[in-house]
Amino acid sequence: MDFPAWDPVLIDIPGLPIDVRWYGLMYVVAFVVGQSMLVRLARAGFFPVSPQAAADLVFYCVFGVMLGGRLGYAIFYSENFSLLNPLQFVQVWKGGLAFHGGLAGVGVAAWLFCRKYKVGWARTVDALSIAAPPGILAVRIANFINGELFGRVTHKGTGFAMQFPTDPVATRLLGISDDWTMRDRELCIQVAFGRRSFESVRDLLSSADMHGHPIDWATIGQGLEGKWAIVSKMVDVHGQPVIPYRFPSQLFEGLGEGLLVGLVMIVLYRLTRSRPLATGRYVAVFLLGYASVRWSLEFVRQPDSQFGPKGTVLAGMTMGQTLSVGLVVLALAILVWPRRREPVAAAT
Repeated sequence: MDFPAWDPVLIDIPGLPIDVRWYGLMYVVAFVVGQSMLVRLARAGFFPVSPQAAADLVFYCVFGVMLGGRLGYAIFYSENFSLLNPLQFVQVWKGGLAFHGGLAGVGVAAWLFCRKYKVGWARTVDALSIAAPPGILAVRIANFINGELFGRVTHKGTGFAMQFPTDPVATRLLGISDDWTMRDRELCIQVAFGRRSFESVRDLLSSADMHGHPIDWATIGQGLEGKWAIVSKMVDVHGQPVIPYRFPSQLFEGLGEGLLVGLVMIVLYRLTRSRPLATGRYVAVFLLGYASVRWSLEFVRQPDSQFGPKGTVLAGMTMGQTLSVGLVVLALAILVWPRRREPVAAAT
């Protein structure tokens, strides 16, 4: 497969430092779809609040996902806890949100919601577990568009394998520096793929890198157009591609964590709609499903470089696998915790 090289920025807003990005748009899609599903669950009587209150839960979740996801990334993934710097912490449009941290943030947000509306926390997170998977799929698609969180190196003939322009080998061959701003790197990739001409992006590029050093765009621009077609075909002395082929693990995770787990939750809900399971059972299934898929797909996802060559942190597991084991423990604790079966409210 060929990487599509879509521009991560959907709409460039002249004169403003913030653009409309696919990454941010997919979060909007996630919250809108999630809100719609929560309202439907409330009308069906599964979520014991009014449809208006169900819609309000998304407002709480927005802050829970953003704050929890950012804090989780800062604690578990960022080097030297650099994102705890308030100036960097708020720059969520640059990415850097951890699912496990966002999940914890949603748990806290649900607790605050329950205190206000006097509803049980367990059934609230049950409803959220049914509404969340479509959003996970949407955000994983955005990860793919950004070319981030790509998979491990594989062979050219492997199904779905592709070369990513964000691969360190690719950026070096293209002459794209890590010291440039994220937008400068993105625009140069667009030029290298032939999506845009260098002249069309010249005025959008920064005059200096992130360290304040001036950038000689006149020299860099020479030969940048269409350069991907050349470097992507380069081979070493053994005839192997210089830019490695990798698994599109973002798409695998979207299909597994989002689509597959989402279908499981929908089927479970429909099978038990007339006689719902005890509170907390749905979120336990969601946690087990997500953790199982995430743990398995970590074997095709590129390990985080900040944890060393192997990317492992505990007992040979990656950070994603380690945190997923924590989700399994949480799910099992919920399952063994005594719960009562709640009556089904009349649909409105």
